[in-house]
Amino acid sequence: MTTTRANIQEVLSGLEGLGQATGNTRPAVDPGKRYNAASGLEEAIHRAATTADYDAWLDHTASAAGCSRPIQLRGESHIVSERTGRIISTRHTDDMPDGVIYKACGNRRAAVCPSCAETYRGDTYQLVLAGLTGGKGIPASVRQHPCAFVTFTAPSFGPVHSARKTRGRDGQLRNQICRPRRKPDPCPHGIDQRCSQVHRDGEKILGTPLCLDCYDHDHQVVWNALSGELWRRTMERAKDTLRSWAKKHRVTLKLSYGKVAEMQSRGVAHFHALLRLDGTNPLDPGLLVVPHLAADFTLLAAAVRHAVETTRFRSLPHPDKPDGWLIHWGQQLDVKPVRQAVDGVITETAVAGYLAKYATKGAEATGHSSARLTNATVNRYATEHTHAGRLVDACWRLGRPGSDLDPGQAAKNSGRLSYKRLRLWAHMLGFGGHFSTKSRQYSTTLKALREARANWRRERHRTAEHTGDTETTLIVGNFTYANTGWRTIGDALLASTAAAKAREHRRIARDEIEALSLEDPS
Repeated sequence: MTTTRANIQEVLSGLEGLGQATGNTRPAVDPGKRYNAASGLEEAIHRAATTADYDAWLDHTASAAGCSRPIQLRGESHIVSERTGRIISTRHTDDMPDGVIYKACGNRRAAVCPSCAETYRGDTYQLVLAGLTGGKGIPASVRQHPCAFVTFTAPSFGPVHSARKTRGRDGQLRNQICRPRRKPDPCPHGIDQRCSQVHRDGEKILGTPLCLDCYDHDHQVVWNALSGELWRRTMERAKDTLRSWAKKHRVTLKLSYGKVAEMQSRGVAHFHALLRLDGTNPLDPGLLVVPHLAADFTLLAAAVRHAVETTRFRSLPHPDKPDGWLIHWGQQLDVKPVRQAVDGVITETAVAGYLAKYATKGAEATGHSSARLTNATVNRYATEHTHAGRLVDACWRLGRPGSDLDPGQAAKNSGRLSYKRLRLWAHMLGFGGHFSTKSRQYSTTLKALREARANWRRERHRTAEHTGDTETTLIVGNFTYANTGWRTIGDALLASTAAAKAREHRRIARDEIEALSLEDPS
């Protein structure tokens, strides 16, 4: 056994937080519980003490370390010569630690897998920032393009508890009374619509209707389902406006964007977007160039406002609503310029971090969190006593079989206008769009960022016998699904601890590099 006493001590120090949480004395293991701190700690120590090559196991699980539920794959990988097609070597998972390959689940939701969500957040940050400052295949000249940070809101579907904020004389934001009224304001169901409380950020009551019966849950889930179509039509309207202006001034313009959806506490999606004006080169239409000087932020803001105010449509006929529901934006529209300055304006890094943060959120802000719902599980969440429960019930009820009165129209464009999508996305309260999207020319892609990370890991793990090879090779894998999750809670603790230490080392290295750059500007 190659594991030494020092290795065991390192494991114990890495799990120090867990030991403190369970007390100073050795906690008793409860055999009736599948997961508890005591059994997990003992399993971790047993893995570190009995594994023949513990360092090899850590290295093998490093790519999925920190993932809550990694995917286990079984099969073999081949190193193939790209020039001749000859298989140079083959390795089967039976010869690897645990007999499987661990692959991170890749879930973007922080409530499901914090580690994979952090990776997704970092990729989104780099993608958004590249579209603002250049890099990763985007020219640095995009810094000179007019750019706006826009927040698109949903309409009101009924009064809800909120933390209204106003800015005082000192410039600080302060929460105000929720719904101040001098006289009683009863709804048709007899519930007073006043609220004299000052709600703090994060309170569970935020986003909940003052009257569940008055709130239009049906309209909200349909809006969520069709918000992606509303966004598409809005961007087309904005592009038409810019195209007309460009034709009149004999110039060419393109509108590029990066967008992130945020689920509000009331269970409806808002969109935060970076909109950028690009010029085009007649000799090379794919080349990004600085637009004409007259095409400034004022033009961009006017085109966006006009598109938001004029874009609206009705959903397809439904048995419960033959005329369909009106789909349009809310009254609140925030359009701000993005510049490289520090006095009261938005900087590129701040915007990128803001969008990346919301890219990892889901429906958890409403108090609802679940996997995809089925007939067997929907009754656990579709309750009449909570706001989120009524939203889930509305999705399931409106998306029932036969809800599309015009099947031909509903089937067009991959069924994006069909009510059947409501049941498919009931766990997301009807919202089935991507939480992070972009136009083609805005920036690089998440796929390119992931491939670059995979290539870096591949080079880092290249074996010693292949480091001197000059022949270009390919790695071809043939794997099948084996299982989901770690084998034991102890393995999960060890992998998470190793990942946390690696992140801390990278953070310290970044801080030291930044400190050196400040000391020596040259």
